[in-house]
Amino acid sequence: MPDMTHVLLQRADGSLQFVEMPASHAYQLTALNLRLHKELSKLTADNVPALPRAVAEVGGLELVEGAAERIGGMDYVNALEATFAAVREGEYPLVSLLTEIRALQAQLEQWYEEEGLL
Repeated sequence: MPDMTHVLLQRADGSLQFVEMPASHAYQLTALNLRLHKELSKLTADNVPALPRAVAEVGGLELVEGAAERIGGMDYVNALEATFAAVREGEYPLVSLLTEIRALQAQLEQWYEEEGLL
Protein backbone atom coordinates (compact mmCIF):
# COMPACT_ATOMS: atom_id res chain seq x y z
CA MET A 1 0.00 0.00 0.00
CA PRO A 2 1.47 3.37 -1.01
CA ASP A 3 2.15 6.06 1.57
CA MET A 4 -0.82 8.45 1.51
CA THR A 5 -1.43 11.81 3.16
CA HIS A 6 -4.73 13.63 3.53
CA VAL A 7 -5.08 17.33 2.81
CA LEU A 8 -7.75 18.76 5.10
CA LEU A 9 -9.92 21.32 3.36
CA GLN A 10 -12.46 23.53 5.11
CA ARG A 11 -15.41 24.91 3.18
CA ALA A 12 -16.90 28.35 3.84
CA ASP A 13 -19.74 26.71 5.81
CA GLY A 14 -17.17 25.07 8.12
CA SER A 15 -17.61 21.54 6.80
CA LEU A 16 -14.51 19.47 6.25
CA GLN A 17 -13.23 17.48 3.31
CA PHE A 18 -10.21 15.19 3.31
CA VAL A 19 -8.44 14.72 -0.02
CA GLU A 20 -6.34 11.56 -0.09
CA MET A 21 -3.08 12.25 -1.91
CA PRO A 22 0.16 10.38 -2.43
CA ALA A 23 2.43 11.59 0.38
CA SER A 24 4.90 12.77 -2.24
CA HIS A 25 2.29 15.07 -3.84
CA ALA A 26 0.20 16.36 -0.93
CA TYR A 27 2.29 19.52 -0.54
CA GLN A 28 1.61 20.31 -4.21
CA LEU A 29 -2.15 20.27 -3.64
CA THR A 30 -1.74 22.47 -0.56
CA ALA A 31 0.45 24.94 -2.47
CA LEU A 32 -1.95 24.93 -5.43
CA ASN A 33 -4.88 25.62 -3.10
CA LEU A 34 -3.05 28.56 -1.53
CA ARG A 35 -2.18 29.96 -4.97
CA LEU A 36 -5.73 29.59 -6.25
CA HIS A 37 -7.09 31.43 -3.20
CA LYS A 38 -4.58 34.21 -3.76
CA GLU A 39 -5.75 34.62 -7.36
CA LEU A 40 -9.54 34.14 -6.93
CA SER A 41 -10.12 37.77 -6.01
CA LYS A 42 -8.56 38.84 -9.32
CA LEU A 43 -11.09 36.92 -11.41
CA THR A 44 -13.88 38.98 -12.95
CA ALA A 45 -16.07 36.14 -14.25
CA ASP A 46 -19.60 35.68 -13.00
CA ASN A 47 -18.99 32.02 -12.18
CA VAL A 48 -15.89 32.16 -9.96
CA PRO A 49 -15.81 28.93 -7.95
CA ALA A 50 -15.95 28.88 -4.17
CA LEU A 51 -12.98 26.80 -3.05
CA PRO A 52 -12.42 25.26 0.34
CA ARG A 53 -9.20 26.30 2.10
CA ALA A 54 -6.37 23.89 2.81
CA VAL A 55 -5.85 23.96 6.57
CA ALA A 56 -3.67 20.91 7.30
CA GLU A 57 -1.96 17.84 5.97
CA VAL A 58 -2.62 14.68 7.97
CA GLY A 59 -0.61 11.45 7.74
CA GLY A 60 -2.68 8.62 9.14
CA LEU A 61 -6.40 9.20 9.01
CA GLU A 62 -9.24 7.24 10.48
CA LEU A 63 -12.59 9.00 10.38
CA VAL A 64 -14.85 8.02 13.25
CA GLU A 65 -17.93 9.93 12.19
CA GLY A 66 -19.53 10.79 8.89
CA ALA A 67 -19.08 14.52 9.52
CA ALA A 68 -16.28 14.85 6.98
CA GLU A 69 -16.08 13.84 3.37
CA ARG A 70 -13.16 11.79 2.06
CA ILE A 71 -12.31 12.07 -1.64
CA GLY A 72 -9.52 10.62 -3.75
CA GLY A 73 -6.85 13.03 -4.94
CA MET A 74 -7.33 12.22 -8.61
CA ASP A 75 -11.08 12.76 -8.34
CA TYR A 76 -10.58 16.07 -6.54
CA VAL A 77 -8.03 17.42 -9.02
CA ASN A 78 -10.16 16.31 -11.99
CA ALA A 79 -13.17 18.14 -10.53
CA LEU A 80 -11.00 21.19 -9.79
CA GLU A 81 -9.78 21.25 -13.40
CA ALA A 82 -13.33 20.95 -14.75
CA THR A 83 -14.52 23.74 -12.45
CA PHE A 84 -11.82 26.16 -13.55
CA ALA A 85 -12.11 25.17 -17.22
CA ALA A 86 -15.77 26.25 -17.03
CA VAL A 87 -14.97 29.75 -15.70
CA ARG A 88 -15.78 32.38 -18.32
CA GLU A 89 -12.99 34.83 -17.62
CA GLY A 90 -12.24 37.74 -19.91
CA GLU A 91 -9.72 39.85 -17.98
CA TYR A 92 -7.46 37.62 -15.91
CA PRO A 93 -5.12 35.14 -17.63
CA LEU A 94 -6.92 32.07 -16.33
CA VAL A 95 -4.77 29.81 -18.49
CA SER A 96 -1.90 30.11 -15.97
CA LEU A 97 -4.07 28.71 -13.18
CA LEU A 98 -5.37 25.95 -15.43
CA THR A 99 -1.79 25.09 -16.38
CA GLU A 100 -0.89 24.61 -12.72
CA ILE A 101 -3.96 22.47 -12.08
CA ARG A 102 -3.30 20.37 -15.17
CA ALA A 103 0.36 19.90 -14.23
CA LEU A 104 -0.66 18.37 -10.89
CA GLN A 105 -3.33 16.35 -12.69
CA ALA A 106 -0.71 14.88 -15.06
CA GLN A 107 1.67 14.10 -12.19
CA LEU A 108 -1.07 12.29 -10.29
CA GLU A 109 -2.09 10.30 -13.36
CA GLN A 110 1.51 9.19 -13.80
CA TRP A 111 1.83 8.29 -10.11
CA TYR A 112 -1.39 6.26 -10.09
CA GLU A 113 -0.32 4.45 -13.27
CA GLU A 114 3.10 3.63 -11.82
CA GLU A 115 1.45 2.32 -8.66
CA GLY A 116 -0.99 0.25 -10.74
CA LEU A 117 -3.99 2.01 -9.22
CA LEU A 118 -5.56 3.28 -12.47
